[in-house]
Amino acid sequence: MTTTRTRRTAQGTAVRAALDSMAGFISAQELHRRLSDEGLKIGIATVYRQLNSLVESRDADAISTPEGQLYRACTDPEAHHHHMVCTSCGTTIEIEPPDEAWFAAIAGAHRFEVHSHTLDVFGICADCRAERDSRAARDSAE
Repeated sequence: MTTTRTRRTAQGTAVRAALDSMAGFISAQELHRRLSDEGLKIGIATVYRQLNSLVESRDADAISTPEGQLYRACTDPEAHHHHMVCTSCGTTIEIEPPDEAWFAAIAGAHRFEVHSHTLDVFGICADCRAERDSRAARDSAE
């Protein structure tokens, strides 16, 4: 059995550390900007490569949004999990999906063989909603 080892680099370590420090999902471009602002000389292609490597090793999650691909460090790479993501601030909460039997029933009803699934829920968190409502109240008072 052949084992592939990923070579650790300073840039890879910096990408992983930056991702670990984020509370929610972040785009590769935003992560690149933050690393560059901290003085790290790293190309955007390297950031993408490192992020994709982390996703491949299940050390990071990736989700697709209308704005593009977003990444987040995985807290438990061995556990299959799903997310609720605030589209305003990026706060992310891992959630329990509907019962696995639900997936099987839907697939069976449509004669579909499921190989994998992804469930990500997008909305506005309580803090962002309160800020939005407060801003709207100020605007209507003016």
